[in-house]
Amino acid sequence: MLMSRDKSVLLIVDVQARLAPYIHDGQQVAEHCAWLAQVAERIGVPVVVTEHFPEKIGGTLDLVREVTTNAQYVGKQCFSAQADGCLAGTAVDQRRQVIVCGTEAHVCVQQTALDLRWAGKEVFIVAEASGSRDPANRDLAFARMRSHGIEIVSREMVAFEWLQRGGTELFREVNRDFIR
Repeated sequence: MLMSRDKSVLLIVDVQARLAPYIHDGQQVAEHCAWLAQVAERIGVPVVVTEHFPEKIGGTLDLVREVTTNAQYVGKQCFSAQADGCLAGTAVDQRRQVIVCGTEAHVCVQQTALDLRWAGKEVFIVAEASGSRDPANRDLAFARMRSHGIEIVSREMVAFEWLQRGGTELFREVNRDFIR
């Protein structure tokens, strides 16, 4: 199955200030999340951002917050945003495909993705935009999610599938501003 901009929502999970310094390659993970958010905005895909106990873990990193001004932000207490109920009424509820990125891959990302999958959603995890403190935990989470029918993809796979075709003005803009 291909990701479609008309069916997709980008879900950025818990890229938060006090957790980010401990994530393996955390700066890159955050940069890739911001990149995805900007591409989603340009293409017209809605974005939802979760924050787990922001009063304790801090809010979303400025790098991500600055490019998600049109996103819907939701707070949560459960590791799984789906189990928490905070995604009700968001674009995640309204769209069939959920493109997920964030931290930690083996905790909040995985639990949210598995719950979304079992709720009937098509779920895609963006590999380079998802991280954990220990890369071994991230890799185990990817293997586990894959075994449950969740697709592990790259950010360029997301962008090109959302674009669907070359030769359009939108393709030229995204290619010029994000791909090259």
